[in-house]
Amino acid sequence: MLRARIEGGGIVSAPGVFEMISAKIADRMGFDCLYMTGYGAVGSYLGLPDAGLATYTDMLSRASAIAAGTRTPLIADGDTGYGGLLNVAHTVRGYEAAGIAGIQLEDQEFPKKCGHTPNRRVIALRDMAAKIEVAVDARTDPNFLIVARTDALTSKGIDEALERAKAYAKAGADLIFVEAPETVDQMKRICDTIDKPLVANMVEGGKTPVLPAKELEALGYALSIHPSAGFLAMAKAVEESYRAILDAGSTEPVADRLYDFPAFSELMGFRQVWDFEERYADKAGKAS
Repeated sequence: MLRARIEGGGIVSAPGVFEMISAKIADRMGFDCLYMTGYGAVGSYLGLPDAGLATYTDMLSRASAIAAGTRTPLIADGDTGYGGLLNVAHTVRGYEAAGIAGIQLEDQEFPKKCGHTPNRRVIALRDMAAKIEVAVDARTDPNFLIVARTDALTSKGIDEALERAKAYAKAGADLIFVEAPETVDQMKRICDTIDKPLVANMVEGGKTPVLPAKELEALGYALSIHPSAGFLAMAKAVEESYRAILDAGSTEPVADRLYDFPAFSELMGFRQVWDFEERYADKAGKAS
């Protein structure tokens, strides 16, 4: 159970998954948790920035597919809850019914933005605390995790961010996510102040220092998410492959960096298709 793993000490490292190929690869690797990144999900699905443009239906569809196609517990980005308190309750119930293990809710104004981009504004503390209370009440399984994120640090400073973090913890959040600390000292202060499991967001090229798991654990973090690692690696690899086709007329220059095609077919489930076809080969003509 993911709750027990996170609350049991040590640190859980969760890769960012954003569509089914990344999810299936991560699912086979032995992680305790996967994290559906909003940035990656919106980018891969809509080709748009993570700036409040994806709807509840968009995000639930992506998260549902990932949860159904994997065995590893999934925490999924739920943005601001997609509206007021009634929307938050509806969102939590939808995510839980889809088989997702936890939802991340943030205190930004709508339309929200990626946490490592500028011009983010936050709603009133009391309004977000109410959202967390509603989220906790809306779940039917007490092991469904509520992750409360505050984006206040960037615009209002660390004192305000810590006040909000404490309020969201009091409102019942299971994990607290203070977004975008800019120094290790700030990260340490967060961990020293908040008496709840804490989330560290490791974004390559973002505002927060990217630290190895052992250092994050020593600071006091319980969960490290790596939302951008997968889609940044994918974008680089795809660009290099397409560049080879454009410049050399072939993928030969990058052939040693391509996933093995038979192995990829296995990953996508073709073995089950072939086994099915063999099992029912003598019945196929009769059914057509």
